[in-house]
Amino acid sequence: MNGPARGLSGVVLSLLLAVAIAVPAEPVIRLEPVAEGVHVHRGGHHSLTSPDRADIANLGVVIGTDCVAVIDTGGSVAVGRALRQAIAGLTSLPVCWVINTHVHFDHVLGNAAFADAQTVFVGHVGLAEAVAASRAFFVEHFTAELGGGKDAAAQVITPSRGVTDTLELPLGGRSLLLKAHPGAHSGQDLTVFDAATGTLFVGDLLFVERVPSLDGSLLGWLALLETLPGVGVVRVVPGHGPASVAGPHEVQRLREYLEGLRDGVRAAIAEGAVAEDAAAGIAAAEATRWVLFPEVHPRNVVRAWMELEWE
Repeated sequence: MNGPARGLSGVVLSLLLAVAIAVPAEPVIRLEPVAEGVHVHRGGHHSLTSPDRADIANLGVVIGTDCVAVIDTGGSVAVGRALRQAIAGLTSLPVCWVINTHVHFDHVLGNAAFADAQTVFVGHVGLAEAVAASRAFFVEHFTAELGGGKDAAAQVITPSRGVTDTLELPLGGRSLLLKAHPGAHSGQDLTVFDAATGTLFVGDLLFVERVPSLDGSLLGWLALLETLPGVGVVRVVPGHGPASVAGPHEVQRLREYLEGLRDGVRAAIAEGAVAEDAAAGIAAAEATRWVLFPEVHPRNVVRAWMELEWE
């Protein structure tokens, strides 16, 4: 999902978020086993104006013999607490690692539920700065998700450990390989690979069913997709969509959308069009293939336009 307001796309996002949001229901987290010791909660396809917007991202849990790793914590402190409670129903082992795949609210605002002496927060080397830069944005637009109190800013937890290239995290009996990537979906994308089961968590580098949202580099994202799923990968956990997928078909569908976005924006720029006026005709064939297309696609056009107009 999109993060701090930037340029025209940020203005549109801020207007969306300014709509009054009803008080969300108590979140229910269901952890689905996808491999031995690997569980995923599937987020719903809710819009940013839905009272359930905090529960839209897929959240991962990997259980070792010594401790547990959590991959993304959801879009509110309440979702994070519900996730922690669900983990307690699976194992009494402590959570030693919380790994955030990128900065967007639906993946990081549950972090506070795991803030204790036993847990280390890990992310892309650029994530701590990105979260800090987003703190005011989160407090302004996601006050309820942060508990609604005066200490909302303190509920935004930044990682204390950054990944510059790769990093291996031990869980006991298995380890996770973290890899930092150049700008793609966001500016701080991180993947997590469990070699024991061949499970790759890709965060929002892969959207399935729900229309992708662009907040990084369109060209960088397309380049990165050439490397996915990768050698040894049996299943992929996307940031949005089913709990797990095989990977190649879903990556190709995402590539088709992004290529249509790229080609349509380039053509409109060459014709001297204006982004907001051209949006409806760009990648229009994709409209029936993705959930929430009318809400998200126009922002993607503006974001892509900002990148491609200076080629």
